[in-house]
Amino acid sequence: MKIIEQIDPVWAKDLPEAPKWQSHGQEVLIENPWMRVTRHPVTAPTGMKADYWVVRPKNIGAGVLPLHDDGTVTMVGQHRFALMRYSWEMPEGGAPEGEDPFEAIQRELKEEAGLTARHWVAALDMDLSNSTTDERAMCWLAWGLDDTKVDPDPTEVLVSARVPYLTLLEEVGRGAVRDSLTVATVYRAYHMAQTSLNGDGPLPRELAQAMLSA
Repeated sequence: MKIIEQIDPVWAKDLPEAPKWQSHGQEVLIENPWMRVTRHPVTAPTGMKADYWVVRPKNIGAGVLPLHDDGTVTMVGQHRFALMRYSWEMPEGGAPEGEDPFEAIQRELKEEAGLTARHWVAALDMDLSNSTTDERAMCWLAWGLDDTKVDPDPTEVLVSARVPYLTLLEEVGRGAVRDSLTVATVYRAYHMAQTSLNGDGPLPRELAQAMLSA
């Protein structure tokens, strides 16, 4: 599984490193095929003693924004259990330990959206809710799309819709699309499209123009 080394921001290179948390052991409280919950006696950066619990998912989250040549995007709708509400998202899934997240998201694009893609570009590599979990997510943009057969998981009932990118951007802004991977990737795609208009970005200029057309 590809692991990205930590990259420090440019403004931090000449600043002293802040004190770190210290863990003095680990107890596994819960473990199942998807996650483990660990408990640690710790010392905070201030020197204070504390009791810290961490949720450690066993999958790396993976998502892809599928961009059609006309500037539309395929979105997937499903009911999510944890929040007990309906959610519109880009195709997403999890890469189990030992699987390359890029291979996982190629599979999810086929299974959830019935699509394959000839071109891919990395968009984001994120830590999610890093005060309570070490969950990580990796997201891509994909284009050069072809149809294939959908094959959802046995627990999934999915609906797909093809919407203009700018409509999706507006729906994100008004809170109708709330999934964090989708929200972050949609905003990232806007910047990538803007820089591609003058040839400096990673997307074909024609695709960027289609995405940003009203």
